[in-house]
Amino acid sequence: MEFNIALVPGDGIGPEIVGSTVKVLEKTASKFGHTFNFTTYLAGGCAIDEYGEPLPKVTVDGCLASDSVLLGAVGGPKWDHLSGNSRPEKALLGLRKALGLYTNLRPAALQPALASACVLRPDIAEKGFDLMIVRELTGGIYFGERGRNESGNAAFDTEAYSVMEIERVARRAFEIARKRRKHLTSIDKANVLETSRLWRETVHRLGQTEFPDVLLDDMYVDNAAMQIIRAPSFFDVIVTSNMFGDILSDEASQVTGSIGLLASASLGDSSRGMYEPIHGSAPDIAGKDLANPIATILSAAMMLRYSFNLSEEADFIEQTVSKVLQDGWRTADIKEPGAESWLSGSQMTEKILSEME
Repeated sequence: MEFNIALVPGDGIGPEIVGSTVKVLEKTASKFGHTFNFTTYLAGGCAIDEYGEPLPKVTVDGCLASDSVLLGAVGGPKWDHLSGNSRPEKALLGLRKALGLYTNLRPAALQPALASACVLRPDIAEKGFDLMIVRELTGGIYFGERGRNESGNAAFDTEAYSVMEIERVARRAFEIARKRRKHLTSIDKANVLETSRLWRETVHRLGQTEFPDVLLDDMYVDNAAMQIIRAPSFFDVIVTSNMFGDILSDEASQVTGSIGLLASASLGDSSRGMYEPIHGSAPDIAGKDLANPIATILSAAMMLRYSFNLSEEADFIEQTVSKVLQDGWRTADIKEPGAESWLSGSQMTEKILSEME
């Protein structure tokens, strides 16, 4: 099979980790008899330097013409002086909107080999956990009406959701739960917020009519924040709003050992998605060969599974990464306390490639 992949390396460590991931994808394609065609586009700070804007039309058109998009990271202190609409991060929102991506998937699993790196108590970490956070991506308070009063001494941000917006992300979450352990937890603040009450009503109606085989429970967001620390193994799939998902997914990332391991996928109605690590551009280590490529490599595995329907190939990449970690190989961000040696980003890539033979 042949697929066209748009590469958007971005800024900071983005080009390094995307470059590593391309090598893994090429190795996978060769092993399974596929062809991946790669085309590189600029977005973020590098696009500002080249085109004077964070998301040029050529990038949007190229991504729309692709079968899927692999993104590195955008942003950095070089562009911090720019106003909101001119900042590198605007490229992310623009790409999500242009590609019609309304669902964000963030898996958070504790690799058994990394239990010692987990910040949780050993008795909690030893139970392990494997959860998937499904976050609504294009609605809610981040996209609602906002502003300040005439004097500038008061401001407002509006949270708004429609039944359609809730249904489409909840349906995706139910479908994912059905393929996992058939347990979905819907996170809201229905004791306070009217949008959360609509959220809860809609999710329950959908569960009763379309997914009666999936166990559905509700949890207030403040309790969920505690339970991710106290009992992460309770969760299978979580579905929640844009802002709550933003916060909880970052929290969940911290109990896995390192954000350098965590992938994400942004999906819409078509098979085309955008896949990226969650860790950002890390400009302080850019160009030093210190960046852990695993999160981006696992993001590519998600692309194979969710956009290309290549589950065997996705499993192969994920199992290879697990084997390398089980064998004790570490980058700087996941090394054992007191360890004096670790692998550079390129060395970790070579270990993974070698294991794929």
